[in-house]
Amino acid sequence: MQSNSKYGIVILAAGNSSRLGEPKQLLKYQDKTLIRHIVEAAIEAAGLEVVVVTGSGATSIEKELEPLSFHQAFNANWETGMGSSVAAGIAKLLEVNPLVKGAIIAVSDQPFVTLDIFNALFQKSEETGAGIAACAYDDTIGTPVFFSKKYFDILLKLNGADGAKKLLKKYENDVTTLPFPAGSIDIDTAADYQNLLKS
Repeated sequence: MQSNSKYGIVILAAGNSSRLGEPKQLLKYQDKTLIRHIVEAAIEAAGLEVVVVTGSGATSIEKELEPLSFHQAFNANWETGMGSSVAAGIAKLLEVNPLVKGAIIAVSDQPFVTLDIFNALFQKSEETGAGIAACAYDDTIGTPVFFSKKYFDILLKLNGADGAKKLLKKYENDVTTLPFPAGSIDIDTAADYQNLLKS
C-alpha cells in the first residue's frame, strides 16, 4: 500500500527520558537516531500526514529531523504525561488534513517499527473493519496502534499520564491485533539501550 493521505501517523517524542538521563529520541541505532528512523518510516507510509509531537528537547529533535517534511506539534504540557501529547498530535493532524480517516499513534523508542508495520496496521483495519488495530507483543497490546476517526474525539480529550492504552481495554470489541514480537523492545534505561546495541 503506497503512501496515501487517507491516514496519518502521530509520533510521540515529547518526553524527557528521565530514567535514561539523555533524550532517547536521539540515541543512535544502526547509524540512525531512533527518532529519524521512525519518522522516515512514517513519511514513507503516510506522506505529508505525519505529525511529530515534541516537548522536552524540541529544538534538538527538530534539528535532527532536518530536512524531512512533517508537521510538528509542540506540546507545552508534555510534563503532564502521554495523554496530552496524543491529544496535541491528533489536533495537529486534523488541522493539516480534516478529511483524514484514521491515524496510527507511535512512540519514538521502539527501534523495530518499520514501514511494513505501519502499512500492515492500515491494512488490518481495512480488512477487518475494526476501528482500532493494535500491535501484540509480550502478552499485551500497544503501540503502534491505529485508531479510526470515530475515536478522534476521545483521543482529543486525553490528558495526564493516561495514554491511549485504556481505550484498547474499553473498546476491546472493536480491536484487531497484529503480531509484532519485536514491539516489546523499547528503550527506557541505559541497560535497555546497551542490550539493543548488542542484539
